[in-house]
Amino acid sequence: MIKFVLAALWICAVTVGTMLYSFQFSQAKNSAEPPPAFFGGLDYVSTDVISVPVVKNGAVDGYFLARLSYSVDSKKIKALSIPMDAMLVDEIYSHLYANPTIDYASEDGFNVNAFRDGLIESINARVGDELVHEVFIEQADYLSKAEIRNQGARSRLGPDSESSAPASKSSH
Repeated sequence: MIKFVLAALWICAVTVGTMLYSFQFSQAKNSAEPPPAFFGGLDYVSTDVISVPVVKNGAVDGYFLARLSYSVDSKKIKALSIPMDAMLVDEIYSHLYANPTIDYASEDGFNVNAFRDGLIESINARVGDELVHEVFIEQADYLSKAEIRNQGARSRLGPDSESSAPASKSSH
């Protein structure tokens, strides 16, 4: 009977020792090196489609449409006192209106990398810390007033309006 009790105590001691060793080993491994930026510690925040009117010469010239995602520090986003979505949308408007040199209508006038970098800098400067690490553009479009009017006319006429229009006569 004594051998049985000693064997049970030995098994319990080995089990406790193994658990303590594995716990300490896992803690040392986790604290030794932080995870890379794209593999841990970051959350992703997406915005809805944002429509920013583009004003030229005192009139609305068109609309810049964008849907963006941000990689943000998960610890810092929890500490914010204002909603993240509201701050991001406000900063997008502020950034686009602060840069009147951006010409959305031409392909050369919109530098995507400068747009991303400018947003990251302005958001982080506003917060006072490195909150946003990357900006991902899910959608970026520019619609002129003429394109919007054409879309509106097509939707009022219906989908069969182009096919039901009378064909022009050719004079051969």
